[in-house]
Amino acid sequence: MVLMFLNGEGMRDGRLHHQLDGAPLLRIARSAPKYRYFSVADRFPAMIATDSGGRAVTGEVYDVPMETLRDNLIPAEPAELELGLIELDDGTACLATVLRREHLGSGDLIDISDIGDWRAYRAGGTASAVSP
Repeated sequence: MVLMFLNGEGMRDGRLHHQLDGAPLLRIARSAPKYRYFSVADRFPAMIATDSGGRAVTGEVYDVPMETLRDNLIPAEPAELELGLIELDDGTACLATVLRREHLGSGDLIDISDIGDWRAYRAGGTASAVSP
């Protein structure tokens, strides 16, 4: 079992939540304030560590079996994301899917770091486009 931080459609009531195959929710959490957070063409969110201007991202921490990670979660991730380690605001390390560095300059990215919450953004939060 591994701690997995989800911050998009895999969270409760999200359209991809079924991929967790019953993995238990441990808690609602926020990342440490060291990430930029993007909407990728309004299809899914992506976070990436930054040296400056970082913000906290809201998500959920699950206790995920390695088989579920291998068989359900990782194969379903878009090409723009990869598995990485992040830090929560209490110092806990978690796995998460993060933006691949080579996609950082993409015109598909909308910076939603100041919102820091995928659900709030989808519900009508404001954000700014990122210039390549």
